[in-house]
Amino acid sequence: MFSFGAASIRSSIITSRTFSTSALSGLLGKLNHVAIACPDLEKASGFYKKLGANVSEAFPQKEHGVYTVFINLGNSKIELLHPLGEKSPIATFLQKNKDGGIHHVCIEVRDINEAIKTVKALGIRTIGDEAKIGAHGKPVIFLHPKDCLGVLTELEQA
Repeated sequence: MFSFGAASIRSSIITSRTFSTSALSGLLGKLNHVAIACPDLEKASGFYKKLGANVSEAFPQKEHGVYTVFINLGNSKIELLHPLGEKSPIATFLQKNKDGGIHHVCIEVRDINEAIKTVKALGIRTIGDEAKIGAHGKPVIFLHPKDCLGVLTELEQA
């Protein structure tokens, strides 16, 4: 059985703060969004609308090969992704995951170029060599999932 007394919780909080001295300390900000690939964008949007969420219209992102729908949660977002064209990376994802699923997480950084230099220096591979403009109109870069605990990770300049 686990014991979570006040002293134990304080100790855990203090211990977790020691991790902020890592190389990415000061670079990583808040969770911006979790992106979910959807085989049926209308159905997925409807699900969040039924829950009372603030759901955007679908936006075509031709340069990324996706349609996006943004669900504003106040402190972060959910980004629904649906293929736009046959060469869409989301189409490839949905071929492997017929029901859809979490595609990536996005974390804000204060300086995308500094973040790219830092992750590369740490041996974390990026997908592409430099930032591109993402769906929110801000510079982004993706980190290879094999270097990020199996999770495709997007860094977005805040």
